[in-house]
Amino acid sequence: MTTTNEQTAIKTTYFSIIGNASLAIIKGLAGFFGNSYALIADAIESTTDIFASFLVLFGIKYANRPADKNHPYGHGRAEPLITFLVVGFLITSATIIAYESIKNISTPHELPKVWTLFILTPLIIWKEVSFRLVMKKAKETNSSSLKADAWHHRSDAITSVAAFMGISIALYFGKGYETADDWAALFASGFILYNSYHIFRPALGEIMDEHLYDDLVEEIRKVSLTVDGVVGTEKCFIRKAGMKYHVDLHAMVNADITVKHGHDIAHNLKDTLRNKIPELGHVLIHIEPDVYPE
Repeated sequence: MTTTNEQTAIKTTYFSIIGNASLAIIKGLAGFFGNSYALIADAIESTTDIFASFLVLFGIKYANRPADKNHPYGHGRAEPLITFLVVGFLITSATIIAYESIKNISTPHELPKVWTLFILTPLIIWKEVSFRLVMKKAKETNSSSLKADAWHHRSDAITSVAAFMGISIALYFGKGYETADDWAALFASGFILYNSYHIFRPALGEIMDEHLYDDLVEEIRKVSLTVDGVVGTEKCFIRKAGMKYHVDLHAMVNADITVKHGHDIAHNLKDTLRNKIPELGHVLIHIEPDVYPE
């Protein structure tokens, strides 16, 4: 990954940290003084998001350390491992929210304050904007942990929407419907768990070298055919580590050329692929003889 991409990912993570810290304070104060547990639950999630974003920041920096003797392919696999920890934070916050929601449903309490709705509206908009911004940067940098961070923002937006609905129902129907706010928080915890799976699944695929890159394989094959001496391609295996894709490619060349010529073609192919497709990391070329040349 280029330095520019790394800086982009780091700056985006700092954006998440500052945003989550600000929102946690606003939601916590509004929930406490506005008698809304849904808002307090929302603040709890934003607080866990702060720690999760710090993990993402650490993961991005560590994953982009250069290769060394003990890690010839670099440290990219740290990224999905950090994503697992981020998912752990999400599950923990969802469990706390669910527990407190169920406890509050059976405990009499006052109706939420009307002004809490005016706090929530801009927060919902901000979190959705944050999701779109961070997800855009995650795709630009091929960062799985940054994608997880983006989904934190989307989860936060949904829990805020749930809080808005719960508070609105409680205020509209009045006494006897105070628990609508708590039911909203309980629903939000379920949605957080649902999102946790969608964050966890791609990271698991990355760790297990699952094949998920058909479009990239097609691009590699097309670029390969532009290299002088390459008459075709056979096997093409891709595995992702951090923000880079490592490639094993079987390239077909004329069977009658010398070993030296085949060696030169392989190096030229490797250089061309890495120049044309910057997100590639290690590229291993295996030369195959084209025994039936046209």
